Amino acid sequence: MSQIRTLEKDERDASVVSTRRWWTLTTVALAQLMVVLDSTVVNIALPSAQRDLGFTNGDRQWIITAYSLAFGSLLLLGGRLSDLMGRKRTFIIGLIGFAGASALGGAAGSFGMLVFARALQGAFGALLAPTALAVLTTTFTIPKERARAFGVFGAIAGAGGAVGLLLGGFLTEDFNWRWNLYINVFIAIFAVIGASIFVSHATVHGPRPKLDIPGTVLVSGALFGLVYGFSNAETDGWHAPQTWGMLTGAVVLLVAFVLWQRRAAHPILPLHIVLDRNRGAAYASVLIAGAGMFGIFLFVTYYVQTSLHYSPIQTGIGFLPMIGMLVLAAQLSTNIFLPRFGPKIMVPFGMVLAAVGMAYLTRLNLDSNYASDLLPPLMILGFGIGSIMPASIQTATYGVDREFAGVASALVNTSQQVGGSIGTALLNTLAATAATSYLAAHVPPTAEIAAQAAVHSYAVAYWWGAGFFAFGAILAALLFRRRGQGQSLADEHTGLGEGVAGAVPAEESAAEPPPEHWGQHAVERASVISVEPPAEPSPESAARHRA
Repeated sequence: MSQIRTLEKDERDASVVSTRRWWTLTTVALAQLMVVLDSTVVNIALPSAQRDLGFTNGDRQWIITAYSLAFGSLLLLGGRLSDLMGRKRTFIIGLIGFAGASALGGAAGSFGMLVFARALQGAFGALLAPTALAVLTTTFTIPKERARAFGVFGAIAGAGGAVGLLLGGFLTEDFNWRWNLYINVFIAIFAVIGASIFVSHATVHGPRPKLDIPGTVLVSGALFGLVYGFSNAETDGWHAPQTWGMLTGAVVLLVAFVLWQRRAAHPILPLHIVLDRNRGAAYASVLIAGAGMFGIFLFVTYYVQTSLHYSPIQTGIGFLPMIGMLVLAAQLSTNIFLPRFGPKIMVPFGMVLAAVGMAYLTRLNLDSNYASDLLPPLMILGFGIGSIMPASIQTATYGVDREFAGVASALVNTSQQVGGSIGTALLNTLAATAATSYLAAHVPPTAEIAAQAAVHSYAVAYWWGAGFFAFGAILAALLFRRRGQGQSLADEHTGLGEGVAGAVPAEESAAEPPPEHWGQHAVERASVISVEPPAEPSPESAARHRA
């Protein structure tokens, strides 16, 4: 009788967990959308903010750079803090802090105050972004549900920038540039309410790990140097002392960080997380896709606004078909293709599609029209990115111990941020060089020649972007394991996430199936009830876990 009552109680608990999971996804999606929107929605507001606050063109870059520096350099710290402090608490702190910084920026009466608010946004964004992904990773462990959840998350990660263009254009034209920042407050209010109700608090048992202070300082300094160096290359060039000095210092700090992590008692980033073959390939894929995506949004936006003379709202609307294809590809990939083919097929497939789309963009000229010349490559790119991002994000966070889910998630955001910084700096430099060469070869310069030089520079950037994606396809095809060749950290597993009290944990002896086997393991483990005590692990299993 006691066993029957236990079964009934556990079944009710599993049903509660299932309901809460989807509300948790909605909450995480709102937080992710808020962070991703900010990358482009503020760019649209910059000209209006410049006229209002009276800062120079040279100062304008600091509105973007202040955010990027804080966000990029603190991501790993933010991810580790979510592991140590608890994800629910960290998530809510990140939401409130990001919203408060956004309100401060919207109310800024001077350039200095706006820069400070943007840096504060970046700091809280570095706390919020990896925590949101870690909440998702530890909440969805049932294969089919996990696939759907990561499909939504990956679609937002890829499409948020384009949505930001549309929203930013609407707010700037119909309201005021300040509403591009105030909008975060309203999103955060709903997300905080959802987090308070649906994101469950996990009770930590045993000794609490300590924060790796030396490792935090080394990796934060290295990421700061990387982001600052590449940002400086956009404005001062690659030969500027600040550029190569910062990049050299970043490499030195990264080497020191790796050496320290090998001997630290409580490492901020255990090296086995990165050195796992599948996971390393996923992080590399996110970095390369980030470099290419920033090029798409940057130069296509330049083209449609300066060459085709679209308004900001028209520009945003023009990206909507790309968003639609991205969302479609994300759902098809995570629910059908990834379980069947695995990341070794899906990620290179997406990279090849994206390379084709970028090459297609090189055909654009001053006489091109949207329907026949711009729409097809945007749709191809959308489907390609929708095939890359969800598969890479799922694989990057798969198989990580719960205690390191936050820092593993932070590496996803770090890869995308660093990739975006590298791609923006490189493509801007190459485009500027191409435009200068074109003008030097076509004299005397006229308005028509200048317009053609701009389009030529965009084409050069598209070709290099296509090269990024082609390299990514080769790298992903070589690095990702074939189906049936093991899984990421086979002796690790994830539980049901920070579930409600009484939720049934995943079986201690069973590892979660890899993504390519999710279609074969659709039985919901939350409803699998064991009426016998768990068996003691074998010596061989314990040895593998320690290894």
